[in-house]
Amino acid sequence: MTADCVVNDWSVDSSNAFLTFTAGTFTIDGNGYSIIGPSNRTAIYIGGGSGTVLNLNNVAFRQGELAIEIRSGARLNGSNVLIRDNAAGYILWVRDNNSQAQLENVWFLNNRNTSSSATRGSALTLTGGFIGGPTARITNAIFQGNTGAPNVVVNNGGTALEFNGCLTFSGNLQADGVTAATSYSGSNITDSNSGACPEAGFSYWLSLTPAPSSDRSQKKEKKLPTATATPRPLAVTCPALSQFGIVVQATYGLASGVQCQRLDGGGIGIQSIVEAGFIDAVDIWGYVEQGVEVCFPQAGRLLFLDARTMPRAIGPLGSTVVNGMTCASIASPGSIVLMPS
Repeated sequence: MTADCVVNDWSVDSSNAFLTFTAGTFTIDGNGYSIIGPSNRTAIYIGGGSGTVLNLNNVAFRQGELAIEIRSGARLNGSNVLIRDNAAGYILWVRDNNSQAQLENVWFLNNRNTSSSATRGSALTLTGGFIGGPTARITNAIFQGNTGAPNVVVNNGGTALEFNGCLTFSGNLQADGVTAATSYSGSNITDSNSGACPEAGFSYWLSLTPAPSSDRSQKKEKKLPTATATPRPLAVTCPALSQFGIVVQATYGLASGVQCQRLDGGGIGIQSIVEAGFIDAVDIWGYVEQGVEVCFPQAGRLLFLDARTMPRAIGPLGSTVVNGMTCASIASPGSIVLMPS
C-alpha cells in the first residue's frame, strides 16, 4: 500500500467483503497505512480451505465493521497489525474447523461489540465445531479500550487460543463494567505471556506518521521492499511546545503516536489568516483520533484547518478557558490557529 484505503459503504450484492481471498497465497504489506471502513461489511474475508493463506504486514484496520473473517480452514499470518475503532458483533473472527490465525505484534484498540450474543467478542472471537476447531496463536498483544457486551475475547466451540510474549489487557469493558476474556466448553485459552507490553514504539505503524503540513507537498521518498519491516523509534514531538507555553495532552499519552509542530505564517499557508494577524498556530497529526487537547497561553478565538480536505477546510473551533489558557480538543488531524478575539 502507498496510501490509506478509504472504503465507503459497501453495497455490492455479490460480495460481503471488500477484499476476498480464496485458493492461493497472498500478501498485503500496508507500509504503515490503513484500510478505513467499510462501515457495513467485512474488510477482508479469507476462505476456500487450507489452500488459502494471507500474509498481512504493517497495516491498520480502522472505523469499519468486521475487520477480518477467516473461514473454511484458511490461514492468516499477521505481523504489526492494528485493529481499532471498529464496531460489529465480531471484529477479528476465526471461524470453522481448522481455520488458523498466527499474529505477532497486534493491537486491539477501542473496538466495540454491537451484539448481545454470548459467543461474540468486541476484539477477538474464535468459533468452531468442537472437533478440530480453529486456532489462534498471538505473540505480543495489547487489548485496550475495547467495549461492549458480553466479552472482549471469546473462545468457543473446540477452539484453542494461545498468548505468548508480552500481553496488555486493560481498560476493556463489558456492558456491565467487567473486563472479561471468556472460554466456553471444549475450548481453552493458554496464557504463557511474560508480562505487560511497552506501549511506546510497540506498533510499527505508529512510527509512520505523515510529514508536517508545511512539508506535505514534498515527494515521498520511495521505499524498497524488505522481507521484514524494521520499526523506527517513535518520535515524541509534542512536549517541545511547552517552551512556547503551549500545553498538549492526549488520551493515551504523548508517546502514543500523536505528533505536533508549531507553525509560522508559511506553515499555515493561508494568506487571509496571516494578514489577519494570527497569534500562534500548531499542527497536529498522527494518532489524533484518540482525542488531543491543545492549550495556548494567550486569549483569543480558534480556527481549525482540517487536514482531511485539500485545500484544508477552515472553520471555527470551540474553546474553553482553563487556568487563563485558551483550550480546545480535536479528534482528527489538522492545524489549530489562535486568532485575536
